[in-house]
Amino acid sequence: MSTLIDAPMADAAEIRSAMEYYARQEWTDGLPVVPVTESYLEEFLARTRRDPDEVLFAVPHLNRRCTVRLAAINAAMAGCLPEYFPVVLAAWDAVAKEPYPRKGIWQSTTGTAPLLLVNGPVRERIGLNSKGNVFGSGFRANATIGRAIRLTAINVFGLHPHKLDQATQGTLGKYSACIAENEEESPWEPLHVEHGLGPADSAVTAMVIRSCLHIEARHTSVPEQLALDIAGTIRRTGALIHETSSALLVLGPEHARVFGDAGWSKDDVRRGIYEHAVNTRAELAAVGKDAISRHSRWRLPNGHPDAMPDRASQGENPDRVPALVSPDALQLAVAGANNAGVSTVIETFGVRGDTPSIAPVRDLDV
Repeated sequence: MSTLIDAPMADAAEIRSAMEYYARQEWTDGLPVVPVTESYLEEFLARTRRDPDEVLFAVPHLNRRCTVRLAAINAAMAGCLPEYFPVVLAAWDAVAKEPYPRKGIWQSTTGTAPLLLVNGPVRERIGLNSKGNVFGSGFRANATIGRAIRLTAINVFGLHPHKLDQATQGTLGKYSACIAENEEESPWEPLHVEHGLGPADSAVTAMVIRSCLHIEARHTSVPEQLALDIAGTIRRTGALIHETSSALLVLGPEHARVFGDAGWSKDDVRRGIYEHAVNTRAELAAVGKDAISRHSRWRLPNGHPDAMPDRASQGENPDRVPALVSPDALQLAVAGANNAGVSTVIETFGVRGDTPSIAPVRDLDV
């Protein structure tokens, strides 16, 4: 394979010079970005009816705002094609519904990152991957749409590492985290339909994520066993920052079929996992997480001066401590290839089990 272009349409040295200029200005995530001209920017803005000065998202404590124009510049820099831009806009609409980013959670020491999950016909239209290597490389739409959000966080909101971004270690999702749901191989209605949109609608769901953990379960076709395996990952004590946790469960098609073939609905899966995602009081005490803070409500040792009992300690069985506040704190989607018993638990930042932040994709055919 040759990496050289015999008849370049532009001077390669000038392109490299522009890329190095962007890097010196710290307008990158560490990887090279696409230089943006006014004419190229107009191709993005032509994909929407929105005013370029419309504010998509603001972070009040930083006194900074992202407009349609700024979102377009960063989408172009990230390597998006102009036809991706309506999905980027929907992603910002979904982010704006999340309560946590505007409160500074993207600056957290935990290393949180935005995850985008795309549903509907737009997946095929722009080539979003929902199957093999769905969390990995190889697909421009996934890589660049997710990257567009991260570049905007850096360039518009100033969230540079070692500066306003205070992540202790961070996550790989801070480069890009955008997947599509494999609706065709799911036994259930897709996520956006579950929450009120139509099958013909396209939509983006935004979540704040903390980490991703694989479930390797190639040994069973018994749904109860699979639910227990997943529950064991969700209840791990290292995930319990707050009193309870929340998660997005991305089931591989094989695992989804184990549940679907047994007649389990999404609610059945949620309940089965919720009922077993439980720690004993002794297990929590062993790691110093058997109480919560009066002020932050984060977990800490019972003997700490700020400690107060958690809600479970006041229930019928105080020694049984659920990791999830309710079954609704677990969202379900299907993605990945139909070739192995692999699923992923994505720990999300949100403990109430609210309806996820979903926004429709608009202006696709402008």
